[in-house]
Amino acid sequence: MPAQADAPPAPLYAQVKQMIAQQIRSGAWPAHHRVPSEAELVDELGYSRMTINRALRELTAEGLLVRMQGVGTFVAQPKARSALFAVNNIADEIAARNHRHHSRVLRLAEEPAEGEQALALDIRPGQPVFHSIIVHYEDDLPIQLEDRYVSVKLAPGYLQQDFTQSTPYEYLTRVAPLTEGEHIVEAILARPRECQLLQIERGEPCLLIRRRTWSGERPVTLARLIHPGSRHRLEGKFTT
Repeated sequence: MPAQADAPPAPLYAQVKQMIAQQIRSGAWPAHHRVPSEAELVDELGYSRMTINRALRELTAEGLLVRMQGVGTFVAQPKARSALFAVNNIADEIAARNHRHHSRVLRLAEEPAEGEQALALDIRPGQPVFHSIIVHYEDDLPIQLEDRYVSVKLAPGYLQQDFTQSTPYEYLTRVAPLTEGEHIVEAILARPRECQLLQIERGEPCLLIRRRTWSGERPVTLARLIHPGSRHRLEGKFTT
């Protein structure tokens, strides 16, 4: 049905949203394109800072934009997808999308197990575990923060691996092939340091996967995997 001739114009913030969305959908602003700053849009469009800010916030919440603290606002890459019921190599998932994977290792060390890790890995508190913290990138955008505890007995060479050249998945599937896994998925707000590492604003929803894996009857790893909600989604398929 055609719009009424006397229909009121859309609010200013909605007009800004429509203008930016059109630039994205037409391909004029491709993924990772830097969007003009709030100040630049105020100067260009003549609208108030509040109007521009609301438009950018809503487009970010809708997944069209990504706002990176201290860097700027960029057109979002279409959301990456992972299988909900599978354990896959994140590097392979990224390569399958014709993008480049690289990683930054923040921690790779032996530590005494605390209660949660000891229980998950079937050892006594205080016994050694390997601990790694790695940020995984898709092209230049952080897509996953991996915080992993690993059985010393089942993966003795873990600390000698170069996880900037491979992934924990690749090493662990060689030395302790996966036979069983457990996923617990939650929606969370990342901690301030996690927001900084993932280059997201505080308050952006994230997907958290708590993953525990076994090789035979022996638990191998306990991992906490955080994905920015604006950059990732989980998919599952089942039959009855």
